[in-house]
Amino acid sequence: MTVRKPLIAGNWKMFGRRADLTQLTALAERTRDVAAGVDILICPPVTLLAEAAVLAGEGPVLLGAQDCAETPHDAAQTGEINAAMLADAGARYVIVGHSERRAGRGETDLQVRVKADAAAAAGLAPIVCVGESYDARLAGSAGQMVTRQLAGSLPHAAPIGLTVAYEPVWCVGTDKTPTPAEIEGMHALIGAALTARFGSAAARVRVLYGGSVNATNAGAIFATPGVDGALVGRASLNAADFAAIISAHPAAQALRSGN
Repeated sequence: MTVRKPLIAGNWKMFGRRADLTQLTALAERTRDVAAGVDILICPPVTLLAEAAVLAGEGPVLLGAQDCAETPHDAAQTGEINAAMLADAGARYVIVGHSERRAGRGETDLQVRVKADAAAAAGLAPIVCVGESYDARLAGSAGQMVTRQLAGSLPHAAPIGLTVAYEPVWCVGTDKTPTPAEIEGMHALIGAALTARFGSAAARVRVLYGGSVNATNAGAIFATPGVDGALVGRASLNAADFAAIISAHPAAQALRSGN
């Protein structure tokens, strides 16, 4: 059985100014002793990425971006930012297919796949987001919706660092979460889909849970079989709050206890 190093990622979304980068250095101080057991990632707005990379240096906090252009190369596309530019600014990961872009911007599975392939081509690890709507959950078709998104959104091959984030849409930005059994079932479904798609390479693909993760529920979520970490939204903006979520992971607790 492959043991995957947990990844706990923070998505700052459209929040943050340069002054807020003090949270990045504070987070590094709070989590330096657990970085050997947990990968810690912050995805700030792109306006802060290059300066964040300087501050992060070789410390425990990795950096990512929240989206990338479909075009993998430089082009006359005003306002777009390609994956190579993000890598040049210091990103190592990039989120693609977040529900706020699927629903708010009308992104299709095909567009998400193209972005994931573009990210991989630039040496970035794509975090591919999937998740069902509330209507699908009520109708009992959550699994079918997520399976369809995976089939259409995953890159053609499994690049190093590929991650899937399961974010039920009805939990993003709310105080709702699925039950541990529901999370376990969906992560098992995602794992089976990854194996069917990538074969043995699926063993290295981490599957995160996202949607209203906080310090109170993080421990139970991390204890759920198949959960390799979390994609955290606004709670990641505050170093103390995010560090508390990270500290709830068994891998972090083991390092702090000396086991």
